[in-house]
Amino acid sequence: MAFGRRFLIPLAFLLLSLVQGAAAEPLTLRVGVLEDAPPLGFRDAKGRLTGFSISVMQAVCLEMQVKCEYVVTHLENLVDELAGGQFDVAAVGLLGTPERRQRILFTRPIYRSLTLLFARQGVVPGRPGSRLSTFRGSAQERYIKAQGWDYVGAASVDEMIAQLKAGVTHGCMVPLMTSLHLQRMPKFLQLDLQMSVVRTEELENNAAFGLAPQHAELKPAIDKAIERIKQNGVYDRINSQFLPFRVD
Repeated sequence: MAFGRRFLIPLAFLLLSLVQGAAAEPLTLRVGVLEDAPPLGFRDAKGRLTGFSISVMQAVCLEMQVKCEYVVTHLENLVDELAGGQFDVAAVGLLGTPERRQRILFTRPIYRSLTLLFARQGVVPGRPGSRLSTFRGSAQERYIKAQGWDYVGAASVDEMIAQLKAGVTHGCMVPLMTSLHLQRMPKFLQLDLQMSVVRTEELENNAAFGLAPQHAELKPAIDKAIERIKQNGVYDRINSQFLPFRVD
């Protein structure tokens, strides 16, 4: 009987240590990111994922004491994949269009977004001979379609520039963050396009991260973490690292 008790006590401690070890393992969030959308998400010279949105999400994960596991995707597939549960969070600044809100959830706002039009002189969207480039799957594409304007979709800034250079399109409509990257690219500046802000409530709004509808329980914790990094200075440091002006 004494032997049995001596055996059970170490076994109990072993089981307890295993349970504690499992409890200490942090939760892992699968995070959808873009690798071809600087300054929001891109790969640095060493091939590491970085950028404004990715860094904000990393700071959120640190606040929540969870791990980020990145899943690289493309904007045109992002909402479908998020709605289908292929990842838990989309660390991409998304405008909450009615169609998107029917399919996915949104965090509290990450930043305020604008839409810019770059076009050759005399180009007016909607007029004959005025064809635009815009990103497939973007809020800008949705808006252009709703207006009935002529356009061609692009998957990347390089494809967009190629369309403009070849004369396939005569201007492009892009979100603020993309415009920052374009205006640092000599091959884009050589096109000598005129810039204007697209003033419409549909495109001038808050951008937020997307959440899979299957994980609505994550929203309160993520929202609190976003609020904390905006209060403790972490968000401001990320803003200064990647952007030339404040976007909060």
